[in-house]
Amino acid sequence: MDKVKEPTTYTQQVEKLKSRGCIISDESKSIDFLSSVGYYRLSAYFLPFKKADDAYMPGTTLERIYHIYEFDSRLRRILFSAIESIEINLRSIISYHYSLKYGPLGYYDKQNFNHNHNPKRFKENVEREIKSNRNQPFVKHHIEKYNCKFPLWAVMELFTFGMLSYFYSDMKTEDQKALFGKKYKKVRSWLHCCTDLRNMCAHYNRLYYRKFTSIPAGIDVEDNRSLWAQMLVVKELYPSNKNWNTDILPALRKLFDDYHDSIDLKHISFPENWYELLKN
Repeated sequence: MDKVKEPTTYTQQVEKLKSRGCIISDESKSIDFLSSVGYYRLSAYFLPFKKADDAYMPGTTLERIYHIYEFDSRLRRILFSAIESIEINLRSIISYHYSLKYGPLGYYDKQNFNHNHNPKRFKENVEREIKSNRNQPFVKHHIEKYNCKFPLWAVMELFTFGMLSYFYSDMKTEDQKALFGKKYKKVRSWLHCCTDLRNMCAHYNRLYYRKFTSIPAGIDVEDNRSLWAQMLVVKELYPSNKNWNTDILPALRKLFDDYHDSIDLKHISFPENWYELLKN
């Protein structure tokens, strides 16, 4: 078994960065950067600037890397906010349609889903979420007053985005079409992508210069594993064109303007006219 790396001091970390060609103008400020973020997390943002020998490209500064880190952090917050709107809207429209058609407890009947539905796994997931949220007032109310029977619109408040995505994928084709029309097949893929993106944002994972594993269906871009492809998915699923144009898009534009000198659109596969392409 290979030996585990030994920990290093902040001063040693600064020296390591310098030995690889990173330009550090203020060592004291650099130590502040490293102590607030951590060397391991920050090192991932050097990836676009690494050469084959692990040295950094000429002109790479720690200040620029930190600015890219800040950009990434703010971008996650904007996307997380957008995905929150998507998730809440999905809970609403799915539970409304499904409950009116199959009844408040129709989700217990496997006949109300397609052949991919796994009722045992689904039931286990629902019971897990009820148990882990049992101290919430509305959960306690349904446990005590309704013998743990939750109408769909109530239990769906406990669903993770992943559970919501699987629920949609397990719905009958006719029900998916009722919600999304001709896009219904693409939405299955988009929700899977959105689930992964949401979890990355929630766990503070790096989005900048990342190759995503989920490929969105029907998104015609050169690099379908890029952040740009994921951004187009969020646009497609966002429930309000008006709010997208007045809230999300301006926030993105300000972010990109603020970090114009530090980021490279090629690193995230954004086209130069990304703002116009994202307009509704």
